[in-house]
Amino acid sequence: MHQRKSKKILIYFFLFILVGSINNNSINNLKLEKVKNINIFGLEGNDQKKLLYNLNNLNLKNIFFINKKKLQNKIESNSLVEEYNVIKKYPHSIDINIKKTNFIARISKNGKFYLLGNNGKLSDNDISNIQLPYIFGSPEINELFELKNIIDQSNIVYSQIESLYYFKSNRWDLKFTNNLLIKLPEKIEKKTLDKISIFLKNIKLENKEILDARIKNQIIILNE
Repeated sequence: MHQRKSKKILIYFFLFILVGSINNNSINNLKLEKVKNINIFGLEGNDQKKLLYNLNNLNLKNIFFINKKKLQNKIESNSLVEEYNVIKKYPHSIDINIKKTNFIARISKNGKFYLLGNNGKLSDNDISNIQLPYIFGSPEINELFELKNIIDQSNIVYSQIESLYYFKSNRWDLKFTNNLLIKLPEKIEKKTLDKISIFLKNIKLENKEILDARIKNQIIILNE
């Protein structure tokens, strides 16, 4: 019985060496092609060309040994990218599917306006065919997103806002496209904005275009 086991072990050993030799020879003879095609979906025109140029500069060797970190950094450094996934296609192609961010405002930084995306990144203000509110002051991006989230949950329509003014006291003023200016309290809640919305539906402002809601449970009409 012991001899039979020994023979089986020897047979398995030689088979292992044989298969290993075949695989090693195959790997040595295998020539891996460089990445020839990078296909970007979700961006168009110059936006697509710009990202493609940056990716080609990585000089990707082949789809099996891509430096994932470098590839991710290049894609994520693009301010238009909100989400993405990368699909490797044998033998030498890569598909990159991108969800382009939506712009929510134009924000001033160092005396220049930029487009602010849903991804929290700033892009050049080179799009003129979309109506976006302007942000004045120097709010943190997360503070702006917190405000927008409360507005979106309320009966105030964000698309009707022309400008948002941020003050160092951590307070906001909202100016609407009909020139109405609303002074908000430091602590902004959905119920506060809903009360303002109901108030506006039940009163005619005439030439009085400023509402002061800074005092709790009060809405004061001010002359301009």
